[in-house]
Amino acid sequence: MDGGESDDSSHFERGVDHIYEAFICPLTKEVMHDPVTLENGRTFEREAIEKWFKKCQDSNKPPSCPITSQELSSADVSPSIALRNTIEEWRWRNDAAKLDVARQALFLGNDESDVLQALMNVRQICRSIRSNRQGVRNSQLVRMIIDVLKSNSHKVRYKALQTLQVVVEGDEESKAILAEGDTVRTLVKFLSHEPSKGKEAAVSLLFELSKSEALCEKIGSVNGALILLVGLTSSNSVNVSIVDKAERTLENMERSEEVVRQMASYGRLQPLLGKILEGSPETKLSMTTFLGELSLNNDTKVYVAQTVGSSLVDLMRSGDMPQREAALRALNNISSYEGSAKLLIGIGILPPLIKDLFYVGPNNLPIRLKEVSATILANIVNIGYDFDKATLVSDNRVENLLYLISNTGPSIQCKLLEVLVGLTTCQKTVVHVVSAIKTSGAIISLVQFVEVKENEDLRLASVKLLHNLSPFMSEELANALRGTAGQLDSLVAIISEKIPISEEQAAAAGLLAELPERDLALTREMLSVGAFEKIISKVVGIRQGEIKGMRFERNFLEGLVRILSRITFAFNNEALQTRAITFCREYNVASLFIHLIQSNGQDTIQMVSAMALENLSLESINLSHMPDLPPPSCGSIFSCMSKPPVVTGLCKIHQGVCSLRETFCLVEGGAVEKLVALLDHENVKVVEASLAALSSLLEDGLDVEKGVKILDEADGIRHVLNVLTENRTEKLTRRAVWLVERILRIEDIAREVAEQPNVSASLVDAFQNGDFRTRQIAENALKHIDKIPNFSGIFPTMA
Repeated sequence: MDGGESDDSSHFERGVDHIYEAFICPLTKEVMHDPVTLENGRTFEREAIEKWFKKCQDSNKPPSCPITSQELSSADVSPSIALRNTIEEWRWRNDAAKLDVARQALFLGNDESDVLQALMNVRQICRSIRSNRQGVRNSQLVRMIIDVLKSNSHKVRYKALQTLQVVVEGDEESKAILAEGDTVRTLVKFLSHEPSKGKEAAVSLLFELSKSEALCEKIGSVNGALILLVGLTSSNSVNVSIVDKAERTLENMERSEEVVRQMASYGRLQPLLGKILEGSPETKLSMTTFLGELSLNNDTKVYVAQTVGSSLVDLMRSGDMPQREAALRALNNISSYEGSAKLLIGIGILPPLIKDLFYVGPNNLPIRLKEVSATILANIVNIGYDFDKATLVSDNRVENLLYLISNTGPSIQCKLLEVLVGLTTCQKTVVHVVSAIKTSGAIISLVQFVEVKENEDLRLASVKLLHNLSPFMSEELANALRGTAGQLDSLVAIISEKIPISEEQAAAAGLLAELPERDLALTREMLSVGAFEKIISKVVGIRQGEIKGMRFERNFLEGLVRILSRITFAFNNEALQTRAITFCREYNVASLFIHLIQSNGQDTIQMVSAMALENLSLESINLSHMPDLPPPSCGSIFSCMSKPPVVTGLCKIHQGVCSLRETFCLVEGGAVEKLVALLDHENVKVVEASLAALSSLLEDGLDVEKGVKILDEADGIRHVLNVLTENRTEKLTRRAVWLVERILRIEDIAREVAEQPNVSASLVDAFQNGDFRTRQIAENALKHIDKIPNFSGIFPTMA
């Protein structure tokens, strides 16, 4: 049946040759295939008369002739051989005549109904007498039916596909004829362009062709064939038959290794993985090699690790070098994702991997494969998965890594450095790495990698490693970078690159930021290479939106601000003071830090900026000066007796000419209110830094009373007292006690504060529990509010 439409258009077989009545079975009314004769001479189709006799038996009646009702002595029948031969000869002539008619009708220019009738005749012939397929081939009807696939009618194409399937079923020669030319390509095209019925017929025909091993690669070689078939198997098609036939077609095609590789490229990995598990050694090697070359998404990496991870690790342990290489490259391909790396760790990949990396002796890995081993190890230690990495730092393995780094080429050096990067991101293993580097003195050789220009990956790995080491080895790194080899200049050059902010730039900035800010020799080097000019240019560019890089921008900016702040620690050095002050004036550094303390949500930047403002403010008293006045004129007695000129516009705090740019005055720069606002910050370190910057306005040598007034005008006194009473940390309390004591020197404020019991309680607590210096300051503060008697007037010597 063809889609519910019968191929039989009449009761009797139609043909062009005369049909004889003797050919017709009286029971079926159809031409007989196996005529038999009863004892009374009547002839019937064997199957039909046997059913009749069965009916007689079931009715407890003797066998009889269905035509004459005559009882028979037995149900025995005799084959009518002569009649059967005659019928077969007639059928052959009739079918040949039909095929001749079909050949004449199978032209695209003919009426559609004639073409459909011809196709139906071919199907009938092939179904009724299988031997006539030879006749179909000889009459070249296969090629003519193939031409019908070019019809504009969906129905004609659909019937042509069905006819071809009937013709080629079980017939290798017909399949070979069909596979000639572009017919298979046409069938593949139908998988995506035909309606559902046509698509089903096309995939059914491809399934039939795929039973021939020789044609599997032919189908697979057609561009798009496999990807369409794979797509059909994973579709949500309501036509289950299409999905089933596509699946079975692919299963047939799995006999070809080349097709299996192509399937894997399109995401159907089960056949390839199956051959890795159960194939011959040669097949395992071939499939594993291809697995190492495939592009895999993360979910697929997990699936591969689950399915063949153990087998790959076993191959890695084998003594066969080609198998070891194939396994290593496949493991490298799946180890870069956290999910698959976890599975590999559980499988036990680390011990053989470490052995391969460090072993020297018979059958040891060549250096090119040690690089692959190092890459896998780097992938695993850098995935962020918190597994026990102790085995990676035991038995002098870090020392071995450092030795390999010193004695190998750039490619493997890069991967070994990445292993150390992973180990230094883990709190449990970083101490071992630091200890090994300090003991071996390897920091000098590690720093040299930042100068590499021809291998960007190697340079990136070295910068990331040094960044991870910098909190633990800041002095050693500073000593190494102060040399004349140019590493400091290279780091500054990395930071200065005109590209979207990169991971390497953020790491380089973070590395320099961790170096001791009071290392003045390093600051001198940075001034010499123009580092601060380049740093401030980057900071301004980021703030103005000219430099972007969403992923690394925050860390990069934090590092830049920390580096820039170190220039403010150079004011106390006679050799650097002038250069540092000149730079800060030229680039208006104080103004930039005032803007940066307003970087909400960026605690480190706010803290560092406040610390820098403290250093700048402490230098203000040395930079503030009285204006030059004209000399007095003594031309007459009256001019000599005149009053001296009145000087106006002097700074309230520094009693001289001040500005933010020239003398870094926080009052002139409007920074007081912004620093006071930070006293409510959740981050204690930000509060500490802000409090210290505000304290610079009440230092000895300044007009404390005016400083307190300015602080009061900014509502700072209330916030300072809150910091004291909250008692969040010892360091913060110590700083607050110092500032409160200065504030309480103003009698009006002292009287008001004396009425606040929580302030008094906090000062008493500091007096009783603080360190020696804090207790002294707290005692003075309590005297200001009359909580402790002041005996200085009675016992002046004690005072």
